Amino acid sequence: MKQKFKEWLSVFIVKNPARAILLAILFFNFGLLMFAAILISALSSNETGFFESIYKTITMILDAGCIDSAVEIGKDKAALVVICLVTTVIGMITFTGAIIGYVTNYISSFIENSESGNRTLNVSNHTVILNWNSRASEIINDLLYTRKKETIVILVQSDAQQIKKEIDERLSLTIKTENRRVLSECSGRSLLKRCQYIYKNSYKNNLIIIVREGDTYSTKQLYDISLLKAKTVIILGRDIQNSTCKYELADRIEKNEKGNSNTIKTLIQVAEITGLEESLDNQVIIVEIDDDWTANIVDKIISHKERLGKSNIVPVPVNRILGEILSQFSIMPELNSVYGELFSNKGAEFFCGHADAGLKENEYIENTLANHFNAIPLTMMKTKTGDNYFYLSNEDKDYDKTGREITSDYKVKVNRNYWLEQRNIVIVGHNSNCVEIMDGFNSFRSEWNFSDGTDILNVIVIDDKKSLEKKNYYKNYPYVRKTIEADIFDGETIKREISKFVDENEQDTSVLILSDDAALSEDIDANALTYLIYVQDVIREHVEAIPDFDKGRIDVIVEIVNPKNYDIVHSYSVNNVIISNRYVSKLITQISTKEALYEFYKDVLTYDDADSQTYESKEIYIKKVKRLFDEVPGPCTVAEFIRALYDATPKDDKTIAIGYVRQDGEVIIFDQNQLEMKLNLTDKDKVIVFCNH
Repeated sequence: MKQKFKEWLSVFIVKNPARAILLAILFFNFGLLMFAAILISALSSNETGFFESIYKTITMILDAGCIDSAVEIGKDKAALVVICLVTTVIGMITFTGAIIGYVTNYISSFIENSESGNRTLNVSNHTVILNWNSRASEIINDLLYTRKKETIVILVQSDAQQIKKEIDERLSLTIKTENRRVLSECSGRSLLKRCQYIYKNSYKNNLIIIVREGDTYSTKQLYDISLLKAKTVIILGRDIQNSTCKYELADRIEKNEKGNSNTIKTLIQVAEITGLEESLDNQVIIVEIDDDWTANIVDKIISHKERLGKSNIVPVPVNRILGEILSQFSIMPELNSVYGELFSNKGAEFFCGHADAGLKENEYIENTLANHFNAIPLTMMKTKTGDNYFYLSNEDKDYDKTGREITSDYKVKVNRNYWLEQRNIVIVGHNSNCVEIMDGFNSFRSEWNFSDGTDILNVIVIDDKKSLEKKNYYKNYPYVRKTIEADIFDGETIKREISKFVDENEQDTSVLILSDDAALSEDIDANALTYLIYVQDVIREHVEAIPDFDKGRIDVIVEIVNPKNYDIVHSYSVNNVIISNRYVSKLITQISTKEALYEFYKDVLTYDDADSQTYESKEIYIKKVKRLFDEVPGPCTVAEFIRALYDATPKDDKTIAIGYVRQDGEVIIFDQNQLEMKLNLTDKDKVIVFCNH
């Protein structure tokens, strides 16, 4: 019996150490209390009972000042003083001190368990982010503009405190930026304070962010963050830059190029849980993909595990998207400002809705143009969720605002032989998306090449020898006319080649400066900033040599990876600063709330295939007024202009105007009441259009 008790006690202590300590404290102090009460009762007067002695003993332990009341009742006061003092000292140590220590430790453990993901979180309709990378804080930042209350639960392997700090810094920067905007827009001191108060409080109230440390592969911890009830689950890839050793970084790059098994493992766990019958309906699972191997495995998981209407899996190919965006920005630099707004929850954006069965695209567009003046219809498309229509507006509810059909004689004369001009592009540096950038160029070239054999693209590449060798000096791309070996220390060579290229071509030149996203953390964007200084020298030297030189002939597009470097680049008066990670983050945020937009963005970011017989894919183009029209359109309302341009374009390439670019570079999107917006184009302006070609 004694041996069994010892075994039970040993197991109990190992399995429940906290409970064992608490019981030991209670038993010891109960024994002390009983022993002290018996002694005090024995040494006290006959009128003092045992239970009164217990009461006085308890008060002494809790408050040493109560010793006097116990001593006064005693016959042998000296002995009673000693007993009371000993009881009080021992009781303060073993009871008061031990209980305080135990409770303090319990509170600390409770906080630690909450942050480490060991406690169940009861939330619903929230967004779950698994893993963390340099794009994650931008996803959260864009949720500021959704105008809705959002709960975001982040589960990471480690560094929860650092992630909280990063989020706080990013959101604080946005608040400061928005308050500066309010300062410029609001008139009157009291109104300004009111606007700032409203914005700050909407930020605090709208976002609830919970960061927890744990195992993203653990089924229990995924259940603990209420994955079953989440409306969106975002599985992020991992950065390779956060390495302090170049050899470790090289190993990470090599592994990353082969594939990401961690993403696969996480997706399998998530798909298993969200596919259960008790999970929330129409959950969206977004998974980042950086390579072909991972993309193929994800496709297999989708075919095995996806349950439409229950868990819809959306793969987001990060490198391909960045490559397509950078290639389009090189061809039409103003698209950076256009996409910066339209791909975000801030300002004008794209929306979608379920189309009625049998509705045709031309019917949808013409019916909407007839009486909608706060939304612009764009297209219809079949997606996994069914037939959807897409439109542009400032808010989703703008689509419900209708008015009386307008009658107008306003017309425009469109140039039916319109063709884009040759694009002259200098690529300086490299990143991990170079192949995807060239794929974007290939797609554009197959749609827009000149019929006389002249190439619409005229490209030179300046990069270090090692990177050029890795790309075989771009020999597979016939439009790359020349490659120049030069690193950041060959400033004179870089400036000479860019200057020579600009002088050789009459049309504008785009200089695309790429940031090496595979560099060590401390070196991120360093090369891009150095290249920018060289390009600015080229522009300055041309202005000094040719007084009437148009600085607009050189469009500088600078890619940076770390948003903290934005202000440095912008200080060089470069308008087209591309924070590449931010675009992917914005797309993910948009898709997380409107899944059908994924197919829409895929179409917008890609041109037609080389073997396409008709213009199928629709894109956003920036077209010069003097080339798009036979004559500059006269003054009108935006409502008249949109409808006149649509009517003037052929049936197989209906063109919808969504904004314009002023000659000073300012981008105006038609996201307000079209009947109230006035338009007076000049031959130096450019029109932003949505069309097939």
